[in-house]
Amino acid sequence: MNVTRRTALGLLAAAGALGEELKPEIAPGPYAPTKQSLDRYKVPDWFRDAKFGIWAHWGPQSSAEAGDWYARNMYIQGSKQYKYHVANYGHPSRVGFKDVIHSWKAERFDPKALLKLYKKAGAKYFMSMGVHCDNFDMWNSRHHRWNAVNMGPKKDIVGMFRKAALDEGLKFAVSEHVWGSYNWFAVNKGADKDGPLAGVPYDGNNPANWDLYHEPHPIPPKAWAEQGNEPVKWKREWFLRMKDLIDNYEPDLIYEDGGIPFGEWGNSLVAHYYNRSKKEVVYTSKRLTDCAAGTCLLDIERGVVDEIWPNPWQTDTCVGSWHYDKGVKYKTPKTVVDLLVDIVSRNGNLMLNFPLRSDGTLDAEELKIVSAITDWMAVNSEAIYATRPWKIFGEGPGIQKTKPGGGFEGTAEHFNEKSRKDLTAEDVRFTTKGDLLYGFAMGWPAKEVCFAALSPRRGLWKRKVRRVELLGHAGKLKWILNDRGLVVQMPEAKPCDHAIALKIS
Repeated sequence: MNVTRRTALGLLAAAGALGEELKPEIAPGPYAPTKQSLDRYKVPDWFRDAKFGIWAHWGPQSSAEAGDWYARNMYIQGSKQYKYHVANYGHPSRVGFKDVIHSWKAERFDPKALLKLYKKAGAKYFMSMGVHCDNFDMWNSRHHRWNAVNMGPKKDIVGMFRKAALDEGLKFAVSEHVWGSYNWFAVNKGADKDGPLAGVPYDGNNPANWDLYHEPHPIPPKAWAEQGNEPVKWKREWFLRMKDLIDNYEPDLIYEDGGIPFGEWGNSLVAHYYNRSKKEVVYTSKRLTDCAAGTCLLDIERGVVDEIWPNPWQTDTCVGSWHYDKGVKYKTPKTVVDLLVDIVSRNGNLMLNFPLRSDGTLDAEELKIVSAITDWMAVNSEAIYATRPWKIFGEGPGIQKTKPGGGFEGTAEHFNEKSRKDLTAEDVRFTTKGDLLYGFAMGWPAKEVCFAALSPRRGLWKRKVRRVELLGHAGKLKWILNDRGLVVQMPEAKPCDHAIALKIS
């Protein structure tokens, strides 16, 4: 190819039109890499029925056990993780993230034991980190030498997690975050602005490391957004690595950390995934406009929508920090149960991250949370799995309009979970399954539960109530349906901690 032709192709790609030589190759099938074609996609019933998944947001950044975005923040002078890195590893001009990777051994990683634990806790699908913004592939990557088989633990983490999940009969998912790495990771080209090593370049300036750290380019003002400066070379590399992950590990769900990136490259990956899969699969996006008519599943990071969403959706959140942090305060089991029930009542699923320690294990507090979820699910799971929303999701003082959390284009629901308060016995939520209605009281009432929404005056419930049961309680209940609603007297002993579920038939 002559220089003139190559330059012309580069200009076309920069303008958003892919040259023929660079056009991504996708599997043949019903989907083309266009919004019109992808909008015919519908979320499969297996996902709608599953309701609860668990995630291991785990990789070489977990080695420091110092919280999320370590690979970026260790290159930002004055940040907490920069100070931690200098104190525990050395200055980033001499000891960089490449060296943190080599220190990560995952020496106690036992995916079989973890997946047995998660299945017992009620998870119906499990997600492994595929690749984070640190540009380190967690599988036996064909297109990138910086991967978990070549370096660090020298184990196929994705492959091992996949086998353990399938052995337990769970759906298997992978998360991908690396599309944003080109700009997220640009800080490794910097240097201290003051102090004894001011002006000494960080190790990301060494050309030998650029296949991990990216080639030099200006550090953008935003860490997490498409800047428009991403070269076609990077978009193509992203596509090939994700295609390799899809073709060799056949995930049931791919979590995209952000919107579907890079225009036709991203649409081509989604089309390839849907065409290549011999089963019903799910691709997520955090951009509402991507998923409004079809194409993908809307994922809300650390947030809950205000109402029953017309299409299935998912909340992804964490019991603490995304990557393991020794100093973090975890969510309580009560908070987790409140989230799960509230999300399911609004037509959503909960994907909950339990960050693993550097060695691949859960800590004692995380194990307590898993145990509490296990106990609660053993009593109440029938009111969660394979349910659908009722006419309203619930009522009570805990219902509040959430403040916009920002974060992604087209929706204001992300990052609003901080504004939530624990729900009480006065808060109720509803799910349905066939002719059954499940009513949750989000705490243990002193004497009775009143489902005011079932009052004949409201007109929402137009059927007779023949039977009311409390899940986990063997005895009969006293109840009455009147103008107040369905009023149910509680037994002396509660069947479980946290939310209780009544089956109304």
